[in-house]
Amino acid sequence: MSKDEVALILQNLENLFPHASCELIYHNLFELLIAVSLSAQTTDKAVNKVTPNLFAAYPDALSLSQASQIDVQKIIQTIGLSHNKSKNIIALSKILIEKYQGEVPREQEQLESLPGVGRKTANVILTEGYHIPRLPVDTHVERVSKRMGIVDQNASVLQVELKLMECIDESKWHQAHHLFLFMGRYKCLAKNPKCEDCFYKDKCKYDKKPLKLSLIHISEPTRQAEIS
Repeated sequence: MSKDEVALILQNLENLFPHASCELIYHNLFELLIAVSLSAQTTDKAVNKVTPNLFAAYPDALSLSQASQIDVQKIIQTIGLSHNKSKNIIALSKILIEKYQGEVPREQEQLESLPGVGRKTANVILTEGYHIPRLPVDTHVERVSKRMGIVDQNASVLQVELKLMECIDESKWHQAHHLFLFMGRYKCLAKNPKCEDCFYKDKCKYDKKPLKLSLIHISEPTRQAEIS
C-alpha cells in the first residue's frame, strides 16, 4: 500500500475521531509510566478508576518504591493481574530511585529494562511523554492495520510497527497511533466490529464482515417454468 493511500486512510480516521488522544489520566511522566504499565490487558477506563487513589497514596517514585505490595495490590485489584502489576511498579520505582534519581528515563533501552515495561509501553512514554517520534503498536493498532491491508496478516508486532513507520510520515506517527487505536477501540472491535457504516468496509480484509443479503424476487412466469 502506498504512502498516499495510507495518508487517505488517516484522513478518514481523523474525520471520524477528530479528538483522538491518550485517554489515560496523568499529570507527570511518573504517573504516565505507571498508568501505561497498569493498562496491559485491561482498559484505560479501568486504570483511570484506580490511579487517583494510587497516586494519592504514592505520588512519586520514592514513595511507591517504599510501598507494601499488599497495600498497592489492594488499591489496583479491580484491574486484573494486580499481583504482578503491583510487584512490577514497586520494583521499577526502586530502579528509578537507584539509577535515575527518581526520573523516568528517555532512552528506549533504559525504559525496556524496567520491570513490566515492554516495547509498546516504552514507545508510549517516548511519544506521549517526551514527544519523541514513535508509533506504539497495541492490539488495536495491530488489528486495524491488518484488517485494512496496510500490513501483512502474519506480520509480527514489531513488523507492524516498522511497516507503519515506513509508510507514514514521521510527523504523523504519534497521531496515527491514536487514530488506529480509537478505530480499534470504538469501531473495528475484535468481536462484532461495527462494519455497516465503516468508510473502509469495501476494502477491508476482515473475513467475517456481516453481509446484507438481498432477496431475489423470481417473476411468476419464471417460477412456473421452474416448477414445470
